[in-house]
Amino acid sequence: MKQENIQMCKRCLVNINIPGASFNEEGYCNYCTTFIEQNTHIIKKDPVQQQKDLESLVAKVKKNGQGKPYDCIVGVSGGVDSSWVLVQVKKLGLRPLAVHMDNGWNSELAQNNIENLVRGLEVDLYTHVIDWEEYRALMQAFFDADVIDVELLYDNAMLGVIYTQAKKQGLRYILSGANKATEGIPLPVSWNWNKLDKRNIVALGKKFGNIKLKTFPAIGSSEWAWYYYIKLIQFCPFLDYLPYNKFEALEVLQRDFNYKPYPYKHYESIFTRFYQGYILPKKFGVDKRIIHLSTLVAAEQITKEEALIGMEGIPYISQQALEDDIEYFLKKMNWSQAMLDDYLSRPERKHDEFPSEKKKHEFLATLSDRIPVGLKTKITNFVKSIR
Repeated sequence: MKQENIQMCKRCLVNINIPGASFNEEGYCNYCTTFIEQNTHIIKKDPVQQQKDLESLVAKVKKNGQGKPYDCIVGVSGGVDSSWVLVQVKKLGLRPLAVHMDNGWNSELAQNNIENLVRGLEVDLYTHVIDWEEYRALMQAFFDADVIDVELLYDNAMLGVIYTQAKKQGLRYILSGANKATEGIPLPVSWNWNKLDKRNIVALGKKFGNIKLKTFPAIGSSEWAWYYYIKLIQFCPFLDYLPYNKFEALEVLQRDFNYKPYPYKHYESIFTRFYQGYILPKKFGVDKRIIHLSTLVAAEQITKEEALIGMEGIPYISQQALEDDIEYFLKKMNWSQAMLDDYLSRPERKHDEFPSEKKKHEFLATLSDRIPVGLKTKITNFVKSIR
């Protein structure tokens, strides 16, 4: 991707066309500068303190799991981050239940990676297979609405499945592959949507297909608050407790578990790679590689020069691979090429043009920020005392 004549950050790949981008006098953008200011203490934590924090977390997880078949939940997609979490929790003597959600778009490669991993680690795997016809209808509603975050459906359902399993198993710890080293620079606000917006999913389904959620495992802000404040279930960005280098982890996964890598982040799903590699650039003018690679640069896992090489060409390993995915997408969604062309040509509509949980989510976030740490502790202790 040529970036001549476009102002680009001196450090990373963020350019002036990225929503909300600004540059200081030295030529550094607000994205990577904020990332470094807010996350250096995490990605470059003192090793002694990091080990203490890890041991403390592991002790809490083991205590919560006493007398139970498992002591934590690990969501697995087949990607490097979640796979590495599973490897590390087993290494630390934890007893995870691996949870996967199959939405009908799994690549064969992802399936093989997950199977090799759980077999090699001797970990139990729970797979929630979502009802394809209902899921396809919801996807169609999102396409008809012309909103940007079609992946809200997968992300929301996966959260719903993971929290449900944590509750069912009586566990309080979900050890997540989320981490600052590889995804610490947040996407621009306009590039995605609140993943807990159950109301938005329901509204789009009703308006564009008269769809009622029957089996879709949706979760909204209220349900999340119940899980978090009442059931005390928490997502832990587990990789932030470790010295995590994505490329070193990949080498171990390939060597020990016959793991096969993907060309770009989140490409373990056929739809996700088609969405990120084709739909987002063509319809919305969005290339997530810019942010993903910029995070790795700011975290000093790759150089800017290496990131620029990663931006060359289309976000696919080849034109033929893209054409294969277009054909697969059309067949699976029962679309014609003309329907795809029409969809790509239509203008975007914003998620909040339709009913959403935006205000509720903002209220809950503000409420959480306003509760003093001491009061939060008292609430937690009170809930524990009456359970």
